[in-house]
Amino acid sequence: MDKVKVLEKYLPPDAAPLIGRWIDYFKCEFKISRNRGSKFGDYRAPFDGKGHRISVNYDLNPYAFLVTTVHEFAHLHTWNEHKQKAKPHGTEWKNNFKKMMQPFFEKDVFPPDVKHAIVSYLNNPAASSCSDLILYRSLRKYDPPKEDIHTVEKLPLHAVFKLKDGRIFRKEEKLRKRYKCTEIKTKRVYLFSPVAEVELIDD
Repeated sequence: MDKVKVLEKYLPPDAAPLIGRWIDYFKCEFKISRNRGSKFGDYRAPFDGKGHRISVNYDLNPYAFLVTTVHEFAHLHTWNEHKQKAKPHGTEWKNNFKKMMQPFFEKDVFPPDVKHAIVSYLNNPAASSCSDLILYRSLRKYDPPKEDIHTVEKLPLHAVFKLKDGRIFRKEEKLRKRYKCTEIKTKRVYLFSPVAEVELIDD
């Protein structure tokens, strides 16, 4: 099947042709991956006879899929220009990310609220789109509803919740940007992002 047709299933349709051209131009192996709870996407530099490799989680909504894809292509472009000399999310990567986002603004592929959040994020892009809570929340609004799934910030204090791996935690107070949560079984304390997705269970 034509790669643009495949990409149209995951991206805003107007964005798919350009991403298809990038895959060819950069000679990149582009993989649509299973969900990885810890990250939305991944870039791997050429190594041991393999070329550039990018993977993006299959279950992202089209706008989150596009933001993640551009994020990873900016890593690829930065590696081509600077190899290991540039920091992973340093000035060179930030400049490439801004530059590579522009065509999608020109095509007007994002809803106004997402575009506004991206513009704000582009003033100083962080390591991950989910570390910018304003951008993450605006992207998340376009996810299909998930039954029984909540974000940690929406749970009441002392609520008990479960992760996908089955571990059970109790929500405690907020420390700066993250929530302190205690694992019930081990009594160990972990810090959770406000937007971590969890399943609420009865105490």
